[in-house]
Parts: sequence; C-alpha cells; structure tokens
Amino acid sequence: MRLADVLSAHWPAYALKFGPGIPPEQRAAVRAILRCRTPALGGQLYRCACGREHFAYHSCNHRACPRCGREDAAAWLAQQRTRLLPVPYFLVTLTVPAQLREPIRADRERWYGALLREAAGALQDLAAQPKHLGAELGVTAMLQTWTRDLRYHPHVHLLVPGGGLTANGLRWVRVHPVRKTSSSAGRKPAAGDRPKPGFSEAKVAHGVKDREFLVPQGKLAARFKGRLKAWLKEHQPELLQAVPAKVWWVQWVADVQPVGSGEAALKYLANYLCRPPLHESQLETCDPQSVTFRYRQNGGDLKRCTVSGREFVRRFLQHVPPKGFQRVRHYGWLAAAAQAKRERIAALLDWRAPTLELPAPVPPPQCPGCGKVMVLIGSVARKPP
Repeated sequence: MRLADVLSAHWPAYALKFGPGIPPEQRAAVRAILRCRTPALGGQLYRCACGREHFAYHSCNHRACPRCGREDAAAWLAQQRTRLLPVPYFLVTLTVPAQLREPIRADRERWYGALLREAAGALQDLAAQPKHLGAELGVTAMLQTWTRDLRYHPHVHLLVPGGGLTANGLRWVRVHPVRKTSSSAGRKPAAGDRPKPGFSEAKVAHGVKDREFLVPQGKLAARFKGRLKAWLKEHQPELLQAVPAKVWWVQWVADVQPVGSGEAALKYLANYLCRPPLHESQLETCDPQSVTFRYRQNGGDLKRCTVSGREFVRRFLQHVPPKGFQRVRHYGWLAAAAQAKRERIAALLDWRAPTLELPAPVPPPQCPGCGKVMVLIGSVARKPP
C-alpha cells in the first residue's frame, strides 16, 4: 500500500473540513506525494534489446514523501562520518513538557529554531564550567516532533563528542570517567554527579567500573528550561503569555547516553532527517472510514493503531516542517564558520579526516524479462500545471 493511496482516499474530506486553516506547506506536501513517480512529473524511457520498454518516472524529492530522501540521507550520513573523531560520543535528548506542545504547534516557525538553539546552548553552558569539562563542545542538533504512533511530541537530539576545545584553543579536554559500583550500575547520573579528577582504570577495584560522564542530566534539563524562558521574556513576550504557568514549575526531562564511536547514533539521526515519520511498509489497511498502521514500541513489541482517515491525515501532516526550516544544525566548533577550530582539534588529536565516500549512483533498471541492463532512449516531459 502506498501513502498516496491513503491520501487520495481521505485528503479531500480533510481539506473540505479544515479548508483555509491548513498551512501551505502541508498542502504542498500532499500535492508532491500524490504526484511522486507518476506521469505528472515526467520521467525517462528505457528500452531493452529484447524490445521491452520501461518508464521511470521522476520523484518529487519532498522531505515528507516516504518514497524519496533515501539518497539524500545516505549522502548526509557519508558526509557526517568524515567528521567523527576518535573519541567516545554521547546522544543527548531534551524533551519539553506535555503542557508546552500545543503552544509550540501553534507557532512552529518561531519555536522550532529556538528549541534547537537553546538546547545546544544549555549543553554548552554546562560543559564550559570547569567542574564539568571546562571546554567548548561540537554539537549536532536535530529536531524530531513525532512518536512511533505519529502523535505530536517535539524533542531535540544532540550528538556530542566526549571532549572539547579549551577557550584558548591549546588543549583538547576529554570527558572524565567516574566511579560506579555494582550496586549503582543501573542508576542514571544524578544532578550532583561529577567526575573525580585523577581517576583511572588502574585504580578500579573489584566490583567497581568506569562510566563516561558528560554533564548532569538534572542540571541540563533545568538549564534548558531557564534558557527557553529567558528567550521568551526578552524576544517573544507574546509567546510567553500563551504558555501555561505549570510549564515552568514541572520537572523537565533530559537523557544523556554514551553511544560509543557515534556511528550508530548518526545512522539513527539519518533515518529521521530526510524521511517522514511513517514508512509505507507500516501501512496495513485503508477503507473509506479508517486507516490501520503498525509500529514498534521502545521495547520492540509490535502494535497496531487504527484511526479514522481524517485523524490519520492530521497526524501525518502535523509533522511537515515549515517551509525552509533546517531540522539539523551544527553548533560550537562544528559550525560552518569554525573551520579553524576543527583543524586545531585534528592537530591536537593527531587525526586526519577520512576521504568522503559518496554512495554509488543508482544503476539503470534491468529488464524484468531477460535480466539485461536497459538503455535510456528518451525523456517523458512533465505535464503542464
């Protein structure tokens, strides 16, 4: 089943119901998905030596289309692999309270950029403190707005190397391991946890292990909340009035997890970068009243969700980002203007970036009859609007 089939069945009723209230980027996404890989976008004509012909229609290349974005995600992943340093990495996740989701949804253009900027800023503020790291981090931040069943849940992922560059640019400071006994092996870092200077593997006794430590999770969540509130007071007082007062006294959530070399975390981010929250393989049934799709919970259990056709369209389209919004941004010495700092870090670590290996181009189609490679003989023009 294709997503275009579901939208063809339920989008007209959804558009008739909500009309002018539908944002233009959502209308553009539906139009692109319905036209993707159809004669409306034109294509190319291939022919085999046996006489069989094949039409390869163009893709829409819209980031909300589940049939597009694979090549873009692969190219982004290949580029980011060349930036992975030979140090341990951490994946940081910052989540806003449920009471803040509706205000964010109502003004996504201003909120989304602030979430990325203040999340990275909160992490940099703590890392700059001498008791934690005393150095500047390089941060790759990505905004994600969905849960596995397509509900609205904005949160920020930050991929961070386990170390930073001092303010004078002369030293690379690594994260410090802290002592973790077997009795506290499953405990997450508390707000007051801090690395012990001079602790090394040679001092590890029986039943005691090393645990890489970046910043305290509790302090990071509180700092993120404080920076967002300060931004609202200074730059967006009208947005601050729309935020429920309960948001500022509930506990926010931050999660800091070590992810080894960072390779697996990059693949995780690439899966969400250029592709929508739903793959067409998850769609199961579609009838005039409802749509059923499956998803996996965090524990790996397979679940099915059945909603009305109108609700499915709403859930899917609410994750289409505003036009021109950049979902992945780099901060610190990973920013575009920090080339000199990255070169200094490479020299301090005695490390050379690997050669960029782009994915191989898509080969010509093979004949379904004889299996030979088909030859391009012409193009199919795009239909006029």
